[in-house]
Amino acid sequence: MPRPDGLLTDELDPHDRGPQDECGVFGVWAPGEEVGKLAYFGLYALQHRGQESAGIAVSDGRRMMVFKDMGLVSQVFDEATLSSLTGQIAVGHTRYSTTGASVWDNAQPTFRPTDAGGLALGHNGNLTNTDELEAWLEEYDDAPAVPHKTRMDSTSDTAILTALLVADPAESLEQAAMRVLPRLRGAFCLCFMDNSTLYAARDPQGIRPLVLGRLARGWVTASESAALDIVGASFVREIEPGEMIIINADGLRSVRFADANPKGCLFEYVYVARPDTAIAGRSVQATRLQIGRTLAREAPAEADLVIPVPESGTPAAIGYAEESGIPFGMGLVKNSYVGRTFIQPSQTIRQLGIRLKLNPLREVIEGRRLVVVDDSIVRGNTQRALIRMLREAGAAEVHVRISSPPVRWPCFYGIDFASRAELIANGLTIDEIRTSLGADSLAYVSLDGLTEATTMPAERLCRACFDGVYPIELPLAARAGGQVAEQPTLDEVEPEVDAPPLPAETAAR
Repeated sequence: MPRPDGLLTDELDPHDRGPQDECGVFGVWAPGEEVGKLAYFGLYALQHRGQESAGIAVSDGRRMMVFKDMGLVSQVFDEATLSSLTGQIAVGHTRYSTTGASVWDNAQPTFRPTDAGGLALGHNGNLTNTDELEAWLEEYDDAPAVPHKTRMDSTSDTAILTALLVADPAESLEQAAMRVLPRLRGAFCLCFMDNSTLYAARDPQGIRPLVLGRLARGWVTASESAALDIVGASFVREIEPGEMIIINADGLRSVRFADANPKGCLFEYVYVARPDTAIAGRSVQATRLQIGRTLAREAPAEADLVIPVPESGTPAAIGYAEESGIPFGMGLVKNSYVGRTFIQPSQTIRQLGIRLKLNPLREVIEGRRLVVVDDSIVRGNTQRALIRMLREAGAAEVHVRISSPPVRWPCFYGIDFASRAELIANGLTIDEIRTSLGADSLAYVSLDGLTEATTMPAERLCRACFDGVYPIELPLAARAGGQVAEQPTLDEVEPEVDAPPLPAETAAR
């Protein structure tokens, strides 16, 4: 019998699987510090970005050790394990799979032996030109002096990248990175290391966040600034798109492998990033509050109470309440620990569906007209079950407000939405979605309103999941494996320019 992985799967929670985050990466160079434990706590702060597996690699300058397993950070590591992960450099990773199955072989950091000791690498994002990269790798396989990857257990795009970095034994890791990184397409934030040096690199579009922090005796790189806070590192700056940072005993250097063309992910502001993270100098919490205010102006409702769908809907709900003057209240209680369990649920428990995650406070919502604020709708099954649950608890009216525009297009850059055929907004009008959900009214924030709330120019954002305009070319080779294999290419998808008009009570996109 297979070992249970503890995931809250669709089978356990049949009502929905919402947008899945990508991954979290963390790197630390700090001689004299307990780098394994620093990486552990850094990953703890990034747990929201991936819950399938976790791993840490450390080096003491002579040898490298990698420990990884399926599960949450707290399940993979204990005190004894962390005490054995000693050294001066560490790279950590939390994974949600987008390319490559969720199995131990695909857990990260990936590792490859080298003449100098080894390479360990963590990757956040999704590469779209894996066919091209695999063909390139085969060219090295033909060289008889290259005894590297005749056997690749991992099926992820990260494994291909790692193999390319060690393909030429005559190169240093920095030289290999400068050869390989310019040929990568898609989204990638990397933290990687050899026995003496920590590296961090970000794709030329900067789709995913990556930051640099300073310790008293070292440096830290991380997917989000919140991870710097938890280890006591001060924020220095964001790593620039197309930039690679090199940190070793000689200090910190920066090199550029590509020109910057910033296209930061708009969905990071809506859902992925922690509210206590800052992106482009602005806290995500402040942006989400502003989104809620914008939503209240664009889509007012006559109601008695504004309640969030916790946790990701809470800041926008506060903003909506502030702008509308409708009182804010907590009408739903979230079970924060339901995300993973090693006990198989009974059929009765499965049928409870959303109550595994949320339970209504009847005394708060009974007899009241509610504005329910959530971050997004993907398939719609969660919202449908939630509305039914609120009505059973006595809600007089349920007005749903969504702090992002309709998700109509898949993501090729590291967030696992449903396929386009499964996206409820792809085939239905807003009013048809409202009817399907059973809400009294439904409105989404407009794309322009959401963009304005970030304070970022539209041309510096990737908004593809909302408007279908992909900032990085998606060749036919992007069909290779994983999520990308099941999605149309850019040539096969065109933005809907003749979308039907929205009902009067909804916000135009």
